[in-house]
Amino acid sequence: MLYQVYETQRTLMEPFVDFAQAAAKLYGNPQSPLGQNPLVQRIAAGYSLIYRLGKDYEKPAFEIRSVDVAGTSVAIDERIEIDKPFCELRRFKRFTDDPKTLTTLKGQPAVLIVAPLSGHYATLLRDTVKTMLRDHKVYITDWKNARTVPLADGEFHLDDYVNYVQEFIRHLQATYGNCHVISVCQPTVPVFAAISLMATRGETTPLSMTMMGGPIDARLSPTAVNNLAMNKSFEWFENNVIYRVPNNFAGAGRRVYPGFLQHTGFVAMNPNRHATSHFDYFKDLIKGDDASVEAHRKFYDEYNAVLDMDADYYLETIKIVFQEFRLVNGNWDVMSLDGKAERVNPADIKTTAVMTVEGELDDISGSGQTRAALAMCTGVPQGQKKHLEVEGAGHYGIFSGRRWREKVYPALKAFILHANSALEVATAPVAAVVKGSAAKTGVERTAKPTAASNMSAAKTKESATAASQASVNAAAKTAKTARATATVKAIKPLTPAKAAKAKQPVVQPEAAAPARKAVAQVAIKSAEKSPVSRPAIAATADPAVLPTTAGAADDANSRIIQPAASTTDA
Repeated sequence: MLYQVYETQRTLMEPFVDFAQAAAKLYGNPQSPLGQNPLVQRIAAGYSLIYRLGKDYEKPAFEIRSVDVAGTSVAIDERIEIDKPFCELRRFKRFTDDPKTLTTLKGQPAVLIVAPLSGHYATLLRDTVKTMLRDHKVYITDWKNARTVPLADGEFHLDDYVNYVQEFIRHLQATYGNCHVISVCQPTVPVFAAISLMATRGETTPLSMTMMGGPIDARLSPTAVNNLAMNKSFEWFENNVIYRVPNNFAGAGRRVYPGFLQHTGFVAMNPNRHATSHFDYFKDLIKGDDASVEAHRKFYDEYNAVLDMDADYYLETIKIVFQEFRLVNGNWDVMSLDGKAERVNPADIKTTAVMTVEGELDDISGSGQTRAALAMCTGVPQGQKKHLEVEGAGHYGIFSGRRWREKVYPALKAFILHANSALEVATAPVAAVVKGSAAKTGVERTAKPTAASNMSAAKTKESATAASQASVNAAAKTAKTARATATVKAIKPLTPAKAAKAKQPVVQPEAAAPARKAVAQVAIKSAEKSPVSRPAIAATADPAVLPTTAGAADDANSRIIQPAASTTDA
């Protein structure tokens, strides 16, 4: 009933809000007759403030059109890669026509930013995304307003959140071989669970996982948010903050935690600060301080734009994270897509580097709550763990603003690059391998091409190229299979004798995750039946048929042959 009352009140206020907007423009225009009044600046400022306080705030846009990469302006194309009922996986694809910059973009790590589903839209991380785009291929989870999701699309639970994250991680792994994951605030818990479950199943986990200002262990240094969740019963939340969406929205009838109630809670945490901010806005309008006025508008356009959360997801988060502490207690079971309950065990994570970030003055996630994740990752080597406490930073300061750009991002960038070295080793060019006496012990050694092999290579370049071209169709099938596989497995080697008996080419052990290596691998296998040695094949493979040339697009949706004139980063 409260939701309907709120919507009725908002509808009744709408004409007055529109009038206040029009009056502010009339009194603020020096060419208007009303603009000649001696008190015109105060009147215009008053009407502008009324308009700002009463208007309905829509979802903002990211509006990231370009970023600077090493002194070159790079265009950004924002697109939706995966569209789920409650979330969109949004990609910020970078374009440039500068060959040197394009090469730089292609070699940069892929990062999935998991935005919080806790009242605000993903655009709250606009500064995070824009900064990361300078050195990374960036994806972000853009959660939908639950009141726009029809009932026919079903419910949304915390388990669904975990499964969404796993699906998005697998998508990036199929595209780039692997990725890095950053979670900010609320998603630290489901992201931690998602990667833990992938590790338990034996799947390939992300190269790194960064958790920023999240309630991993909400028992430590409890804040006002934690106290509210812990001191009220589960039934209290269900009876007092859950309402059904009114009939004028697509999700009519859905049980949600309304955005307007969440916004009220946000403001109630610091009422004096918000009152002072609005009064300063009024004074800045009178003084004509356009820079301060615009900064106020941008902040509150974002801060006042809120979304509804599905009731099941919200209530389960309250119960599991803030009341029963199931993650840290080791008794959290997540329902997989096939209906199987799986226990979350962070100790199973072994190959993912872990970093935690906390703000010294964070009043939402207290000191130590995020850092607790490091102690839970007992399977990760100590050298692959890192903690950063940002001096003087509040909750928003660790992912937005000056402290984020000057203190957090440089440390995060270095951490990701260090963790990314594992992927660079796995995707190194195919080496020339010869077998000698080491074959008896199962050890293979890398040998440099000899002058004789180079001469042989020159004579057989045409035949090797033809064999490579003939293998393109087979490589396409291999790439498609690689994209669909969630867990990348090493190829089991065959001896030459067994390969000949089975009428198959010898396959050397190779990290087969990046699908674009399929062409090179199949070309080498096909040409191996010729008298040419391995070093000769590696030296004569025609780069024109491989999607790794400097001008080729590194796009997983077209992995076989890309136009040489492509200008995309990945």
